Amino acid sequence: MELSRAQRVLWLLEELQVPYQLKVYKRGSDWLADPALRNVHPLGKSPVVTVQAPGSPQSLVLAESAAITEYLCDYYGKWLVPRRYVEGKEGQVGGETESWLRYRHYMHYAEGSIMPLVVVSFLVDGIKNGPVPFFIRPITNAIAGKISKMFLQANFETHYKFLESQLETSPQGGGFLCGPELTAADILMSFPLLAGEKTASMSKDKFPRVWQYVQKLHETDGYKRSVKKIEELGGDWRITM
Repeated sequence: MELSRAQRVLWLLEELQVPYQLKVYKRGSDWLADPALRNVHPLGKSPVVTVQAPGSPQSLVLAESAAITEYLCDYYGKWLVPRRYVEGKEGQVGGETESWLRYRHYMHYAEGSIMPLVVVSFLVDGIKNGPVPFFIRPITNAIAGKISKMFLQANFETHYKFLESQLETSPQGGGFLCGPELTAADILMSFPLLAGEKTASMSKDKFPRVWQYVQKLHETDGYKRSVKKIEELGGDWRITM
């Protein structure tokens, strides 16, 4: 769907270079998802991927970004997943590589830890900039300001400090969160961090590694191709909910 986090799955498909058909669902004037999405999946949310298994008349419907990503990487993109075990420690508890442990962490961190803050941030912006009578504006601004100061700013700072240290200590010289190569976890992390560019908390001076990492994601060929695909189909790609 346009104007959504679904772009990450499109980026993944571009990296995997598997044949796919893209359908863009437009949001309504109320900014809610197109009701037609309920015909694809009962929750009516995006992203949703329909997989046609070879030789089977039935298609498989996948929802949730991380679940879609893991499923597609299992079959088409093992190079986007770091090697799991240190040589000689295969199948052992604690025998995992640091890159793989980071990968597993960020596959869940993207939606479970940092994305809720981004969602609240968008909601606060909606309160602050929403259409209200002028005499109500000071009240809505005060509410938005309180939420931002008491909750969002401190939490964003904590996460950016954490990510700054993670990028500094990324394995094998780093460049990405799990090491020197792009992984599926980086793709999932792209939306909350690209959205974070719009927050005052992500300062280039305070968090130079995070800032540089975000710019690097911007310049990835697969990212650029995915945005171009959306635009070619008449969709709109902006960082929003």
